[in-house]
Amino acid sequence: MSFSSVGFFAFLLVGIIVYYVLPKNIQWVWLLILSYLYYFTFSVKASLFMVFATVTIYAGGIWLESIQKKADAYLAVNKAVITKDEKKAYKEKIKKNKRWVLLLIILLDFGMLAIVKYTDFAIENINILLGKFGAEPLSLMNLGLPLGISFFTFQSVSYIIDVYQGKYECEKNIFKMGLFVSFFPQLLQGPIGRYDRLGKQLYEGHSFNLKQVELGLQRIGWGLFKKLVIADRAAVLVLNVFTNYEMYNGFHYILAVLMYSVDLYMDFSGGIDIVIGAAQMFGITMDENFRQPYFSKSIGEFWRRWHITLGTWMKDYIFYPMSLSKKMNKFGKWAKKHMGNTIGRTLPICFANIVIFFIVGIWHGAAWKFIAYGLYNGFIIAISNLLEPVYKKLLNKFHINAASKGWTVWQIIRTFILVNIGWYFDMAESMRQALQMMKWSVVGICASQFKLEAILSLGIEARDYVIIIAGCIIVFIVSVLKEKGIAIRESIASKPLVIRWAFYYALVAVILIFGYIGATQGFIYANF
Repeated sequence: MSFSSVGFFAFLLVGIIVYYVLPKNIQWVWLLILSYLYYFTFSVKASLFMVFATVTIYAGGIWLESIQKKADAYLAVNKAVITKDEKKAYKEKIKKNKRWVLLLIILLDFGMLAIVKYTDFAIENINILLGKFGAEPLSLMNLGLPLGISFFTFQSVSYIIDVYQGKYECEKNIFKMGLFVSFFPQLLQGPIGRYDRLGKQLYEGHSFNLKQVELGLQRIGWGLFKKLVIADRAAVLVLNVFTNYEMYNGFHYILAVLMYSVDLYMDFSGGIDIVIGAAQMFGITMDENFRQPYFSKSIGEFWRRWHITLGTWMKDYIFYPMSLSKKMNKFGKWAKKHMGNTIGRTLPICFANIVIFFIVGIWHGAAWKFIAYGLYNGFIIAISNLLEPVYKKLLNKFHINAASKGWTVWQIIRTFILVNIGWYFDMAESMRQALQMMKWSVVGICASQFKLEAILSLGIEARDYVIIIAGCIIVFIVSVLKEKGIAIRESIASKPLVIRWAFYYALVAVILIFGYIGATQGFIYANF
């Protein structure tokens, strides 16, 4: 049941009506039922993975709290007789025990994810090695990837780490934990929620609020516009070129990558708009996942604006623990001693960034092209950090004002180009294909290829190009206004009834007239 299907909106309508009819204290139960019913429309069998994640983190949270309570009770009873050194040793023992529990739960959940997502990838690479020695290849498992498994696994693991760190108490009700893991709007493509911001909202119950429902519908309509009018139209060209790349040349590749840049952003951000809008209609505020990423002035900034909740997850649970670890601190001291203070201070951060983006690449999919995609971004960020003092010297030498509009525009264009180079890895069927298409994008392009017939031979018509360009202009204008801090949705909702509903009817009409409704592509990130 895709977010852009009629069935989903019928499901959502029934869900909202029943939700607000029910007493507040049992509304969360209805949300849990809705969430599992929604996932059952894709696969009842696959929901067992979601149940597994729920049970493991619930049990892990209870286990961690039990260890801590027993430790606190022991220390309270023996406060008068235990020495300072004994107390310190006991606390260290308890910390070690809790660390082993945490490690077990993480291994179980990420192990589940690794088995279903990466087993065949591992077998394929083993078979390559076996082939070199003339051995028989191993059979692929063909386990199939449950929809949204990366999202609910990362969300689950964030909970157990936070409980371990004492950020909040564990959830005692396993069914409430089940709702946190399975909340249906965010299940397939995020955003990746945190228990302290999302859990209470899911359980506390809400009164019907017409303004919240209206704002939610606004957000859903905006998401459908981006998805159906722009993304699905651009996807036709992208799929045609990348699946038949031997038939095309450098100019076609460049156009296809630019279209993929449009397709991916409109698809993913449009889907997130629908998710956030649907949740808002239940009175639940979810974390934002995009903040005008194509206005970024560097790759690092791009990743702080793109898929924000994945980036903050990586930062909080991998980057900070790694960069602040004793081993990294030791490495930093060694680097300062042998390479100077500037490089020594920066190098550990660069190493941590490369590791982070290696993981981001693997998160995106089980293929070398995704690993290359992650490392591409990681090395650019690392090199930029290392060369930052050089950049500043060059700006001063050539008297360039880093705060000027001209330099800002150049940085945005440069970053956009670097991002699009990375999309080759993301969209191509293999790393080999990505590299070949990159090569021909550089050496195979010539002026004679810029012909209207060439543009119109890629699967979409002139009318489609006009609609895509017009749609992008509208999104661009909205993005500029949001960058300036203008609350567009609230502004529309405050207008007189006639103006408001004229706008809503116009949006619906545009979607119905220009949307690719009959041939809707699935949401790209649901496959992750």
